[in-house]
Amino acid sequence: MQVTEVEWSTTEKKIAQAAFDRAYDREIEAVIKEVHQRVNVITKPNHMWQLHDFLSARRHEIDGKYDYRYSVLIFVFARLIKEGWLHLDELQGLEKDKLTKVAALTRM
Repeated sequence: MQVTEVEWSTTEKKIAQAAFDRAYDREIEAVIKEVHQRVNVITKPNHMWQLHDFLSARRHEIDGKYDYRYSVLIFVFARLIKEGWLHLDELQGLEKDKLTKVAALTRM
C-alpha cells in the first residue's frame, strides 16, 4: 500500500487531528514568544519592517507545512517530529503500519 492510499479510521482521524493541533499550537506559541522578544528591542523603523518580514516568512512556512490532507499526513507528522513540534508517542493509537512509516521517515 502506498502512503497516498492509506485509509484512516474514525479513531485514527481523531488521534491525528489532536496531534496535528498540538504541534501547530506549539509552533505558534514559539512564534508568539519570539515576536514578544523582537518587539521589545524595536527602536528603529527598520526593526519594525524586519519583524514584518519575519512574520510573513513564518506564516508562509507554517501555512505550507501544516497540510491536513490524509494523503500527506504521514509525511507531515514525520517532519513535525523531526523539527521537535510533535513526539512519536503522541501518535499512539494509529495503526502500527502508519507509526512505522512515520518513524522511518523521521530517520531520513
